[in-house]
Amino acid sequence: MARRALISVYDKTGLETLGKGLAALGFEIVSTGGTLQALRDAGVPALSVSDVTGFPEILDGRVKTMHPAVHAGILARRDRPAHMRQLEELGLGPIDVVVNNLYPFRETVRRPDVTLEEAIENIDIGGPSMIRAAAKNFEHVLVVVDPADYNDVLDALRTGETPLEWRRKLAVKAFQHTATYDTLVAQYLRGHEDPFPDELTIALRKRQALRYGENPHQEAAFYADDDAREPALSGMAAVEQLHGKELSYLNIFDADAAYSAACDFAEPTVVIVKHGTPSGIASHEDIAEAYRGAFACDTMSPYGGIVGANRTVTADMAAAMKGVLYDVIIAPEYEPAALERLSKRKDLRILRAPPIDMNRRAFEFRKVAGGVLVQEADRLGDAGMELRCVTRRRPDEAELADLLFAWRCVKHVKSNAVVLAKDRRTVGVGGGQPNRRAPVELALQLAGDRAAGSVLASDAFFPFARGDAVEIACQRGVRAIIQPGGSIRDQEAIEVADHYNVAMIFTGVRHFKH
Repeated sequence: MARRALISVYDKTGLETLGKGLAALGFEIVSTGGTLQALRDAGVPALSVSDVTGFPEILDGRVKTMHPAVHAGILARRDRPAHMRQLEELGLGPIDVVVNNLYPFRETVRRPDVTLEEAIENIDIGGPSMIRAAAKNFEHVLVVVDPADYNDVLDALRTGETPLEWRRKLAVKAFQHTATYDTLVAQYLRGHEDPFPDELTIALRKRQALRYGENPHQEAAFYADDDAREPALSGMAAVEQLHGKELSYLNIFDADAAYSAACDFAEPTVVIVKHGTPSGIASHEDIAEAYRGAFACDTMSPYGGIVGANRTVTADMAAAMKGVLYDVIIAPEYEPAALERLSKRKDLRILRAPPIDMNRRAFEFRKVAGGVLVQEADRLGDAGMELRCVTRRRPDEAELADLLFAWRCVKHVKSNAVVLAKDRRTVGVGGGQPNRRAPVELALQLAGDRAAGSVLASDAFFPFARGDAVEIACQRGVRAIIQPGGSIRDQEAIEVADHYNVAMIFTGVRHFKH
């Protein structure tokens, strides 16, 4: 009996080459619907699956391969005589190769005008069933879900070399393919209404291999979200690299931190990041001035850092970066003169990416030993707060603007986080410390004389005030403070602020970032 291959694919890439190659090797080809017609149009002899099952395709094609003649042929173990005897008694033949890729569910549901009915009709049933059956029986059946594997499959069949480990890899790829497909369907039908179901899978698609992770002895890769609820790739997955060396693990990590922070501001803003935390943030109508303000906050740390801008990088901004070594710059666009100038830096990675919608509901995943923590991303903006002035002196208009700017900045600094700001630019940043006094002292030290007349934002309340963080800040000339409040010593903090005639605002919410 001739070997038999079942081919049923939505993506017709490479189909003609595959079909002719299998036919030349003596395979009897069985196919369905559009795939059958495409093979015959290419001059490849092929049987209809109905010729094998003796049963027509029904229900508008919903049922065609779900038949014992198909699944018995795939699942029969060739090393069990009883299985082969049963096939012979029933007049059924084994199926040795299954080639299948699925209905375009992802592409369908990402259309803005898609209806629920269209989405449901693009949920493949027969395809995953065949793929899983063939993958289960990989010791005897080749399962192929990716057109990129067609040539390797033909070469292996020509030489007769189909080692078990290679078959296993094809099976792993097949099971992952259907698992991802099912995840996309579940994501779409669930929507955002039930973000924390009892069982959760996420779909990821490999974007690129990385030379290594945080350190050279750690292997790494970058995977993009493959989410049926999103219309397109976003964030770092949507980056276009215009110039420079290959991105590293830390380049991607830090570029995400810089660009996410920059895109969190409505005004033209530049964020400079080093080791995942901002060294400077500034907003200004002129993006070049925003860069100068961000750099001026800390002129030492930016060396080897990342620059994120939420507006087009101008020639003036590129000129302002002269003399400072950066690893990455990321922005939505570049003026031609700016791109030309920056491209002269051989090692600078220049990235272009669509702005990140920081107001869109998103979720964060963090691996811990034995499990994964999942949370909604911190997208709380000014509209989500009820500002309450708790001191005798209220902040003036300029101070309030700086307080709100500093509050948005502190959201992107690692806890315990403290930001000093003036004129919509940071003048001191302190974070990542196990107590609240240390980041205040770090921010004040960085600010120096610029602390006088600045405002201070703290991501959480102050547990101590007299002789501690609040009083130290007041003594150095800080004019206004914004913090969540909620400490049992809040009144002490208020009294210290009143003593120094400093305005203090409570937000009622905090911005921890661990």
